[in-house]
Amino acid sequence: MQKRILLLGASSAIAKATNELLQQQRHEVTGISTRTGNNPDFQQFFQVESYSRAHLPAIEGPIDGLVYFPGTIILKPFARITEQEFIQDFHINALGAATSIQQYLPNLKAASAPASVVLLSTVAVAQGMGFHASIAMAKGAIEGLAKSLAAELAPSIRVNVVAPSLTATPLAEKLINSPEKLEASDKRHPLRRIGQPNDIAAAVRFLLGDESSWITGQILPVDGGMSSIRIM
Repeated sequence: MQKRILLLGASSAIAKATNELLQQQRHEVTGISTRTGNNPDFQQFFQVESYSRAHLPAIEGPIDGLVYFPGTIILKPFARITEQEFIQDFHINALGAATSIQQYLPNLKAASAPASVVLLSTVAVAQGMGFHASIAMAKGAIEGLAKSLAAELAPSIRVNVVAPSLTATPLAEKLINSPEKLEASDKRHPLRRIGQPNDIAAAVRFLLGDESSWITGQILPVDGGMSSIRIM
């Protein structure tokens, strides 16, 4: 069955990979992004100033799925993280997700079958990592939001989270911009490679689809095994 899917943060590499997978299944995909430039691959696209409700466009009719992709990657010693950086991480990652869901909640409730919301977290919430205090705090809020909403909105809306490890996107470029850095990052993962956008997009597509219709309130690690196993 064709679905109407809304992707916020639609210009990110993972969002673009998700859009491609969804359109292969002939779903109708709308993109929303704060970035400039044309996005011709979406059937409908809106450029916005921010993900606050005041700036998000009104969309008519039911929405079957919503994915919130925007994220940040400020990695610094805890003592050097500024108050503004903490606020920025929380605002983009957690508050933006909450206000976006609020904006489109009537559309999601209008879906003929239970709608699906998918949020993006990070392996750093489950796996304590140095220099990740700000982003882990913000993404921890995402995971708490998802579980709370999954309870509050059941059975009409499912809410789940995908929690990746390091993925080869422009956001992570500084961490993998040399052969030595990439090799070191690969070796930190039990599967001996970092993630690719399609690895994450496939999980998002699954959680949007009918195959996952009995899954809600879950955090799905897509992290090369980093959060759960160690190999010798």
